Amino acid sequence: MENLYCENGQMSFEKCLAWMESKGKELYGEHFNIHYQDHELLFKLLIYVIRDKENAERLNIQLNKRILLSGPVGCGKTSLMSILRLFLPIDSRYVMKSCRDVSFEFIQEGYAVIVRYSRKSIYHEKPRVYCFDDLGTENNLKYFGNECNVLAEILLSRYDIFVSFGMITHITTNLNSSEIESFYGTRVRSRMREMFNLVSFSREARDKRV
Repeated sequence: MENLYCENGQMSFEKCLAWMESKGKELYGEHFNIHYQDHELLFKLLIYVIRDKENAERLNIQLNKRILLSGPVGCGKTSLMSILRLFLPIDSRYVMKSCRDVSFEFIQEGYAVIVRYSRKSIYHEKPRVYCFDDLGTENNLKYFGNECNVLAEILLSRYDIFVSFGMITHITTNLNSSEIESFYGTRVRSRMREMFNLVSFSREARDKRV
């Protein structure tokens, strides 16, 4: 990715956008495009990923926090987070994990799934890094008759490890702040304020799948 840098050694935003669009076409097809109206949001995400302290401070992005990417259905949250992870070193890349898939795992395996996504891996010194995709698309589920808000429990546990060990968690969601509090409770919402930088598409952002 050395061709993304300018002569002064800094990353070129324009070159990064061109690379992202090329990678998007490779992953998702020729219909993939980076839209001009998303440039401001993409700039925030890029300076976070490359740890640009000067611009992060200017835009009130806290590099010790993680990313909560919010926006309406079809605006490109999942594809952008999937591409952004490629800017990171291979051993630092987060795993994209659908919240619906986590909920289906819970139906089959029960509470062991919460432990799986809430603890440090026994195979890695660092906590496993996830981007939980489409928070809010899963439902409260029952395992042997016991109802559980699976993602709420996972996020509460990961918050504790975030405080103690800096566990990295990113999220994409269609929900706004009040909906998150309604779905997951005030405790989760309060901890999310401490864990995440909120980066939002406009609520009028069009569905790019159309």
